[in-house]
Amino acid sequence: SWSIFEDRILYQLLVFLQPPSRHSFRLELYGGTHLPERCSNIRVVLECTCLKKRGNIPCFVHPSKNDETAQHSPLLQTLCTGSYLDVEEVACWVQNLVQAAWEHVPQRQHWQLTVLPSSHSCRVLLTGPSSVQLCAVLVFAVEQGSP
Repeated sequence: SWSIFEDRILYQLLVFLQPPSRHSFRLELYGGTHLPERCSNIRVVLECTCLKKRGNIPCFVHPSKNDETAQHSPLLQTLCTGSYLDVEEVACWVQNLVQAAWEHVPQRQHWQLTVLPSSHSCRVLLTGPSSVQLCAVLVFAVEQGSP
């Protein structure tokens, strides 16, 4: 969605996160009655690939004798606390990606990028010529189950 406030344009974008290969997201309900309000109850689950074996892809759930430890994605180690997606880590990671990508945008000479503090989304403010301001809020979402 988008809206205009005086001299500032606000864009709100819904960004669906996809689990890494061989993983899925599982929403855990509070007492089975309602959905959680925070991302702290999104479990990242390793999926069994034993029946889907293609080539040399190991099953992380049921490791073979040659691979006795379950492997985890380095990305999961960065974005999760235990087995749960950590929305603050996701927000920080995306904010860092946006700042790094900004260095490669040719128009950066004419616009100033400011990453605004937020622990549950990525908020950026672009200030351009003649004091035009664009504010973008990236809101994170996941789909439950298999990717």
